[in-house]
Amino acid sequence: MTKLIRLGLGGLALGALSLTCGSGVALADAYAGQTYSDASSAISNAGQKAVIATSEGDALSQGDCVVTRSQSAPWLKGDNFSPVTNTVLLFLNCNAKLATAGKSGNSLASPEGQAEKAAEDEQAAKDAAAQQAAQAQNSSSELVSPGGN
Repeated sequence: MTKLIRLGLGGLALGALSLTCGSGVALADAYAGQTYSDASSAISNAGQKAVIATSEGDALSQGDCVVTRSQSAPWLKGDNFSPVTNTVLLFLNCNAKLATAGKSGNSLASPEGQAEKAAEDEQAAKDAAAQQAAQAQNSSSELVSPGGN
């Protein structure tokens, strides 16, 4: 009987613990991954105020910095201690999109660095194809004088 009570209480405790700790809801960050310019415009269009909470690095201009995360302002204001509901805090990464010697940025080992490297490689391939097509167009449009003079 004692063993049954212990098992029941243990199961009840585990159930309560899982309800308390395990029921968090994952919320998508609406502004993560956007540039500061795009995120602040979207926030302004929503009738809110964008405030920079932190900024890392100095390789990019402020408008080109990437928002790593955002959150609603957690403070109170006024004599009534009302919560601030019109302010969004933005956490910015102003490092280069890829790290190079002497310049901080995303590592090629990181998902962000891999995505940027793939985008750069894709753009380089498009540029090379366009250049090759232009050269082919130029060489085919050269006129050869008839008669071989």
